[in-house]
Amino acid sequence: MDLKTTMDVRRSLPAVDTLLAHPTLQKAQLRHGWRLVREAIRLTLESERSRLANTTGRTEHQHANISLETLTARALERLEQLARPNSRSVFNLTGTVIHTNLGRSLLAEPAIEAMAQAARHPTALEYDLDSGGRGDRDRLVEPLLCELTGAEAATVVNNNAGAVLLALSALACGREAVISRGELIEIGGAFRMPDIMVSAGCRLHEVGATNRTHVRDFQAALNENTGLIVKAHTSNYAITGFTKSVPESELARIAHAHGVPFLVDLGSGALTDFSALGLPHESQPREAIAAGADVVTFSGDKLLGGPQAGVIVGRRELIDTIKRHPLKRALRLDKLTLAALEATLRLYRDSDAPQRDIPTLAMLTRPETDIAATGERLLDSAQALLDDIDVSLAPCSSQLGSGSLPVDRLPSYALVWRPVSGDRHARERCLRRIEAAFRQLPRPVIGRLHDGALYLDLRCLHHPTDEDAFVAQFTALKQRYESLLDMPLGGQP
Repeated sequence: MDLKTTMDVRRSLPAVDTLLAHPTLQKAQLRHGWRLVREAIRLTLESERSRLANTTGRTEHQHANISLETLTARALERLEQLARPNSRSVFNLTGTVIHTNLGRSLLAEPAIEAMAQAARHPTALEYDLDSGGRGDRDRLVEPLLCELTGAEAATVVNNNAGAVLLALSALACGREAVISRGELIEIGGAFRMPDIMVSAGCRLHEVGATNRTHVRDFQAALNENTGLIVKAHTSNYAITGFTKSVPESELARIAHAHGVPFLVDLGSGALTDFSALGLPHESQPREAIAAGADVVTFSGDKLLGGPQAGVIVGRRELIDTIKRHPLKRALRLDKLTLAALEATLRLYRDSDAPQRDIPTLAMLTRPETDIAATGERLLDSAQALLDDIDVSLAPCSSQLGSGSLPVDRLPSYALVWRPVSGDRHARERCLRRIEAAFRQLPRPVIGRLHDGALYLDLRCLHHPTDEDAFVAQFTALKQRYESLLDMPLGGQP
């Protein structure tokens, strides 16, 4: 196509106002507003002009003209993309129940309702209804935390990293923090215990070896510059074999004999006996307090199953010192998170079956037979979907996630999507296509690639409504899969 012809075809595109006057797009303006619809039209026309500028030859010329109805349809597609929120619901079928990248724990319905009420109405956040004076926002959750952990006092901040930073800053700034070399943990986002200690103004004093630390190591380390002893649970990895660590009760005895606090960073922080639920044992704050810990920190959105929060419990005089530190205000929780946390803690206090009422515990304790039954209900629909993909139901292993119990696995079942035709490269390309197609659904489905197949672990597909919503997207999945025929190997569509 010569330049003059190309310019003529591009000028034949309608004006923005012409498309704005189309009845379909006028209707869309009632829902999305004039500005967003106009932007969708502008981007659609810009894309079409770019396409026409790049066409050459007779065949492209024959197909260069585009109808008003086609442009309208494309503008609606663009509008849907612009209107789609960045924070989107997804199906977590990765096999990792508490998935950091997918928002960690789901909230219980009472917690969701409590957040809605706090958002909808003024709340007595820092107002004492008894005295009519200023109140303390920690009082919303402190009594519950003390009852559930056996601590004298409690405070809360925005996450456990903040809790550790605040506690170290308040209790050991300018002094040494003694910790076993085998507990200098790093978690997601490059959070490292040594870096946090430096940020808190502490001087790291590591003792022992990577795999073995003894009582004598701590005793030899304590001096007039010691601020506190720290124990950090190695929740996201495990050291096995020739190992030794010092029990919390012994560390508490050593710390108290030298007049320094003993801080335990539990990380995940379970509030119920996991062993009684048929799960691997996980240390609880109550156990650390009973062993003599002066301060214990843990997360709200991991094994506790609540909102993102960092919880600090312990001796009242130390908690009061922590609350007076300037960082406390910088790290404090908002009213919505406090409302959700309080509701979650009340479930632990009042429910006779927290594993039923708290979604994270419900998914972790879901029977293997129930997961298999879900797979059987879905299998026929999945198998009939794509000709070049074999779908089977196979046993697999789930994990808790977010650094909790990294070695232990939970028996589960997965829908396994495996390409069946072509050479190795063709099968890999096909596998990438189906994985990308799942991610691009209206409600994206996130699985995991393993052993030449896409595994969709069904442990977290635990509600009938979720099953229905999952199957309802199969038509869109097939369309999306077929549209990705030219996707490059290993690349994004």
